[in-house]
Amino acid sequence: MSEVAAGIGVTERALDVDALAGWLDRTDLPGKGAPIEHRFVTGGAQNEIYEIRRGDLHAALRIPPATAPENRDAGILREWRIIQALDGTDVPSTRAYAVCDDKDVLGRTFYLMGFVDGWSPMATRGKWPAPFDTDLDARRGLAIELVDGIARLSTVDWRARGLEGLGKPDGFHERQVARWTALFDKIRGRELPGFDDVAAWLRAHHPLDYVPGLLHGDYQFANVMFEHGAPARLAAIVDWEMGTIGDPKLDLAWLIDRWPSDPSNDAGGPSYVDLHGMPGRDAMIARYAEVSGRQVDDLDYYLILSRFKMSIVLEQGFQRAGENTTLQAFGGIALDLMERAASLAASTEYRA
Repeated sequence: MSEVAAGIGVTERALDVDALAGWLDRTDLPGKGAPIEHRFVTGGAQNEIYEIRRGDLHAALRIPPATAPENRDAGILREWRIIQALDGTDVPSTRAYAVCDDKDVLGRTFYLMGFVDGWSPMATRGKWPAPFDTDLDARRGLAIELVDGIARLSTVDWRARGLEGLGKPDGFHERQVARWTALFDKIRGRELPGFDDVAAWLRAHHPLDYVPGLLHGDYQFANVMFEHGAPARLAAIVDWEMGTIGDPKLDLAWLIDRWPSDPSNDAGGPSYVDLHGMPGRDAMIARYAEVSGRQVDDLDYYLILSRFKMSIVLEQGFQRAGENTTLQAFGGIALDLMERAASLAASTEYRA
């Protein structure tokens, strides 16, 4: 779950600018010897992001806070591999500048990526910037660009882009129930009604086909940025904490899980965006199939698996919420997701 979307507490470290400058001078990036200008952009429990300017270099620095778990440094390196692999593809992404795993520099592993000159739907808080606030044809383009982003992502030749070993694509679906059950058992503080029924359904069913690909893991409006102005243009897919090699159709399932059939007459969808004027759910699914070349007749399977997985992911946040009101709110969402997974498992005509 995106930290920006989750609203997890924003913190800021004092960057050691001298240490950063020394490290930059050892890279082949521009701006050697020039002063560094920096500002804090956003941050949470897992990452902090800073805008960095130095001569002709304009970058975003992504680094875990000092309080993040030790394994977050390995996560930063995983993210870096994905960003580096996507640089130069037709998938909207940030430029990959440099990575540093020497913790003597800034205390944690970090990387520099291109700074995106664009806007995030999270920053609009339910109100689109002009012209998307009033021009519904332009707003429709935001949805098309959004679904095209993961459709193109699913076509990336991940082996050719050096992503072997990022995940374990072999046996991906066979492992899902055991993996998420083990996590739930580890953090279990209460029951999630429907869990056993959903787990049993997933063990008994499988997708019609499985073509491994690059999976974002939390694909939604909260984790993309758009270029300024119309027509809508996706500038970059961001926040790769859950990225892996797996089944890309899980990204589609998560994206359209609460997407309304008719957004113009339905108040459903993510609470932080206004979907009025955008294509309906069936049109989004059809667009994905057209651009990705993947069949979507087994989408109910992916919806059930996606709800099952994300219920447990959010339950983990809820179980460690303490006084954090945002994480406390995950509790109700986790219950709803598992209930909806069980309901679909009981009603779907999908039998593969």
